[in-house]
Amino acid sequence: MGKHVCITGCTKGLGRALVDWFVMQGWSVSGCGRSADAIVELSEESPRDHTLFKVLDVVNDKAFAMFAAEVESALGAPDLLINNAAIINPNARLWEVPAADFDAVIDVNIKGVANAIRHFTPMMLQRGQGIIVNLSSGWGRSTSPEVAPYCASKWAIEGLSQAMAQELPAGLAVAALNPGVIDTDMLRSCFGEEAGSHGDAKAWAKRAGPFLQKLDTSCNGKQLTAP
Repeated sequence: MGKHVCITGCTKGLGRALVDWFVMQGWSVSGCGRSADAIVELSEESPRDHTLFKVLDVVNDKAFAMFAAEVESALGAPDLLINNAAIINPNARLWEVPAADFDAVIDVNIKGVANAIRHFTPMMLQRGQGIIVNLSSGWGRSTSPEVAPYCASKWAIEGLSQAMAQELPAGLAVAALNPGVIDTDMLRSCFGEEAGSHGDAKAWAKRAGPFLQKLDTSCNGKQLTAP
């Protein structure tokens, strides 16, 4: 069996673009997303012997455990786990962000990543190899107004990744990746039409895919930036 990548948040934006790129490279690809229609579309368009896509809310730890077990049974442990699933709050000053919006950002962007790590890392440890990439952001290393919850979540991803890097044995690695500024639905929610001045997800995947594909354990604990 060839290389296997698992991508959370695989139904749109960067996640979907990466699915398409890795499939084209002949990798086995697994992934999850919340849109049932998009998961059906992905499943129908992808080679069935080498892909597995499931409807999943990454916040649901029990459901994630079942997903990870199904992935391992069908495709084996991932060589590369890309924790991409994330959301952002509607632009607002921090004290005006509703509690539900704040909680949702923290739940998906931090707890969702922890759930993926909790259920995929043990199978990587058992095999003795694997790379975990947690998508961060420029806002995980700097800040802007009206996106404080998102900034907080991505700063957390940076710290989480560096701490985990100190815990992993030889053969495994984890790193946080700033993908750069890309025209996605998430960016448009912040930038509006100005987001269109940035490159799209497909163009980004053509640059970032080769970078991700070549990562090895020397990336452990590093703050990576996609080309």
